[in-house]
Amino acid sequence: MIYTLTLNPSVDYIVQLDSFQLGELNRTVSETKFPGGKGINVSRVLKQFGAKSKALGFIGGFTGSYIEQFLQNENIETNFVAVSEDTRINIKLKTGTESEINAKGPKISEDDFKRLKSQIGKLDAKDLLVLAGSIPSSLPKTTYEELVKICKENGTPFVVDAEGELLKKVLSYEPFLIKPNHHELGELFDTTITCVEEVIPYAQKLVEMGAKNVIVSLAGDGAVLINKEIVLFAEVPKGVVKNSVGAGDSMVAGFVAAYQTTSTIAEAFQYSVASGSATAFSLGLCTREKIEELLPQVRIREIK
Repeated sequence: MIYTLTLNPSVDYIVQLDSFQLGELNRTVSETKFPGGKGINVSRVLKQFGAKSKALGFIGGFTGSYIEQFLQNENIETNFVAVSEDTRINIKLKTGTESEINAKGPKISEDDFKRLKSQIGKLDAKDLLVLAGSIPSSLPKTTYEELVKICKENGTPFVVDAEGELLKKVLSYEPFLIKPNHHELGELFDTTITCVEEVIPYAQKLVEMGAKNVIVSLAGDGAVLINKEIVLFAEVPKGVVKNSVGAGDSMVAGFVAAYQTTSTIAEAFQYSVASGSATAFSLGLCTREKIEELLPQVRIREIK
């Protein structure tokens, strides 16, 4: 079973206005809401592939109930830890440009965290855990390390989609996959990366530090996959970018779903890139139909 972990999920409330006047009454043109959070996005895209997953994390209150019901309506299994405070609401205000107001989220108690660790402790080598996103301020900064240590002890492969020090600190536990973009890769090594040739040596350092597979996306300039055996480059499909939210999560889901069925790194990489592009070219998360439509445009070649 694939498990996805979102430590600080949200209800994302998106409102469209013709214009916004500070201090005045403003009326929306349209509005929508859906569950937010990187791990939740991974579960929703995995569902497009027919891959079963179970969503983990912390939820509370009426907003938490909304998230749980939404996912269950999409036939996605959940096993959230219930907390005493409400799950946060994040506001996306669209008036030509987009402004965001992100709430900090509920307080997570020590007992809540213990219950999550107990859930992770029940996973084994046949499972896979995707840890994605930031850590709530009420949890220790070592949260990811504590969780992946449990995975390492139980032989559970895991994927980490996080930035900066969060990512660095889990490398020694040998994640199955990490997926920084080229900006995040540059920040890890205090440098600027602008092309494929500059990606390769730094991605190789991440492999030396423990990552089994590293995917680095360069937006429209392609993507690179590196492990101990191979360096692959993928051309990305051409299209109009409508949405950047969830594209990275879709890449993770595409890779995990395809690798689960094929055990082939190159094919999993191809589906990863097609999935990320399909979301980027859509107003919401990708569909299986859009992924399959773009897949032939994702040409993979080995870099010697």
